[in-house]
Amino acid sequence: MPHRRTTMKKNLWLLAIAQGLFLTNNVILIAINGLVGLRLAPASWMATLPVMAYVVGGALSTGLVARSQQRWGRRVSFLLGLAVAFVTALLCAFALSVGSFWLLVAGTLIAGYYSANGQLYRFAAGELAPPSFREKAVSLVLAGGLIGAVLGPNLANHTRDTLAAPFLGSYLALAVVALIAMAVMAAVRFPAEPVRSSSAGSGRTLGEIVREPVFIVATLGAALGYGVMNLLMAATPLAMDVCGMPFSDAALVLEWHVIGMFAPGFFTGHLIKRFGVLNVMGTGVLLNGACIAIALSGQDLHHFVIGLFLLGAGWNFLFTGSTTLAMTAYRPEEKDKAQAAINLAVFATMALTSFASGALVTTQGWTLLNLGSVVPVALMGVALAWLAVRQCTAVEAAR
Repeated sequence: MPHRRTTMKKNLWLLAIAQGLFLTNNVILIAINGLVGLRLAPASWMATLPVMAYVVGGALSTGLVARSQQRWGRRVSFLLGLAVAFVTALLCAFALSVGSFWLLVAGTLIAGYYSANGQLYRFAAGELAPPSFREKAVSLVLAGGLIGAVLGPNLANHTRDTLAAPFLGSYLALAVVALIAMAVMAAVRFPAEPVRSSSAGSGRTLGEIVREPVFIVATLGAALGYGVMNLLMAATPLAMDVCGMPFSDAALVLEWHVIGMFAPGFFTGHLIKRFGVLNVMGTGVLLNGACIAIALSGQDLHHFVIGLFLLGAGWNFLFTGSTTLAMTAYRPEEKDKAQAAINLAVFATMALTSFASGALVTTQGWTLLNLGSVVPVALMGVALAWLAVRQCTAVEAAR
């Protein structure tokens, strides 16, 4: 038993490092793709198309990733995703070197396959731990994103001018990050996939699963939590550029934002255990509301830093809570299709918000962008209240 626990912790820490390198990739792409896109795009409103292409590629890859996970298992599928990350980083570097906007968009679209793989790290964490430790395992692996919080913005900032074209060195750095992540992932030992007998089948149909109230709220929490975060985060470098702030300031803001996203991971699992998943998710909604209020109060550097930090913390509570809640809504034999459905909703929402962020901030401004964020935040609050009432009613009826 002690040996098994030691192995579990080793695997979780390795997966946390892989999560951190995955977030390093995401942070750099979000930090630089909008600015590179603005430089190469035929029109300014198209600046965040490379960011949108990344999440659209993730959405299009969810089914393919689910099939690869089912056929080859977690480890092989995750390594394949990292191989795609390596190749597409080089492709984006080439696109920038020749000044091709549409090749850059194509590169980030294909890179979405890696993103679809990385979004499953959190579910894999829950499978590495016993049920009693599941919340903490998910939270711990998500906390690995702190590596991305520190490494991502600083790597983007320090490699920005290392080569002739601005940010060319940043894309090449991502290729190196992918190689390191491959070495880390190769060392993780995932549990063997359960043998599925023909009589057991594949569980309920996806239509039956998605009609479950718990699944609906878990999916909304993941999708809207990521959507609001992406809407504001993707627009932040552009908004700060409009305000005349240097890229080093934008890198600082993104660093504190990603710290807010993943630092709570060291205790979010404990909070879920003590106060319940819906209460933690509700706190995430309140933190999102606080972010919007601060963003609307001014556009100085400290407004961006504090607002984006709270946005990150709100995302952590919503996303960790949603993942924990989702894992109670499906059976082991249903995990591939259920997780693919959740990630498809996340990527679809992110694709919409990635495009909307660039279009809104360049045509309507930062204030209107934040006002529009109130709608999904309020919708999430209503969904949590609805599920809480249903659960209380069910408890009362069972007495």
